[in-house]
Amino acid sequence: MEKKRLGLYVHIPFCKRKCYYCDFVSYDNCINREDEYIESLLLEIEKRANKEKYFVDTIYFGGGTPSIIKPENIKKVLDKIYESFDVLNNAEITLEANPGTVNKEKLEKYLNYGINRLSIGLQSTNNDVLKLVGRIHTYEEFLDAYNSALEVGFNNINVDLMLALPSQSIEILNDSLEKVIALNPKHISLYSLILEEGTPLYNKVMNKELSLPDEETERKMYWTTKKLLEENGYIHYEISNFAKEGFYSNHNTNCWKQEEYMGFGAAAHSFIDNKRFSNSENLNEYIKGNKTTLNEELNQEDLEKEHIMLSLRMIKGLDINDFNLKFNTNFEEKYKDIIQKLKEENLVEIDNGRFHLSDKGLDYANVVFEEFI
Repeated sequence: MEKKRLGLYVHIPFCKRKCYYCDFVSYDNCINREDEYIESLLLEIEKRANKEKYFVDTIYFGGGTPSIIKPENIKKVLDKIYESFDVLNNAEITLEANPGTVNKEKLEKYLNYGINRLSIGLQSTNNDVLKLVGRIHTYEEFLDAYNSALEVGFNNINVDLMLALPSQSIEILNDSLEKVIALNPKHISLYSLILEEGTPLYNKVMNKELSLPDEETERKMYWTTKKLLEENGYIHYEISNFAKEGFYSNHNTNCWKQEEYMGFGAAAHSFIDNKRFSNSENLNEYIKGNKTTLNEELNQEDLEKEHIMLSLRMIKGLDINDFNLKFNTNFEEKYKDIIQKLKEENLVEIDNGRFHLSDKGLDYANVVFEEFI
């Protein structure tokens, strides 16, 4: 039997302090449970081991803040993965890190363990903005972390930025972009703030203690970012992601291509054999071994529509021929009414066998996605 590719995701849910905008499953008061959590992770990986069916070409440590735990625990998890799965020699292995939680010694250990890609959370180079959104670090601490990573030998680094933050003007955003571009990272992710109900930032905005840039300003920020990054050699390959040639995030790209992935840890999601399932978000439940909470089998229609929406996140869009072969259908015939409507609204285009968002569609991507739900 020919092996299938598989991406692995490992969720480390601990943080020094939760950012004010964050609604991810993470805990800022449970780091004392790190070792027992890791033991549960190792058991889960061992239980789901499969060397015969899959080869693993991406591993992604996300959070939370993976860099907050002892590096030796990262090694334990990686060792267990290598023991349990057929991991390719050139696999992309990413670890998310926050400034203020890493030093040169820690970064050297990561590199020695086989981690070859770092994703460093910056969000803004403006310290006042960082403070408003509850980041634990300053821009100067980010620079220390970034330069230390370069010094120990990391050459594939992503920097996370955000737009539409409180008190963030286009000028402040441009300053962040110019400073980050000068560092020449291989990859830059730039996400618009999503105000999530129940977060401290949501409450501050609702109580009018803080205000956010309006929608028009947010879109200007997006297009300013796109123009500036493209002028400096970054390829805009996904709605929120830019990279130098050859440095796209393989892990995320495979997810956008609807490839299979397996998630380990509290709240981690998996997509295997057209089924989606996720682990308990509750730390106690996960550690006790009560893991899977959601199990959903996707039918043909579900898979098609999800494939369309994921493909449209990519700037190149959906390959119509690949879609037709994968689902044994005719995309342009089956979805002709939706396609026609979206084309009339100048939200999508079809050229060179690809169905993709127009420039206007990038601003109204959710409107396009909703047509296929």
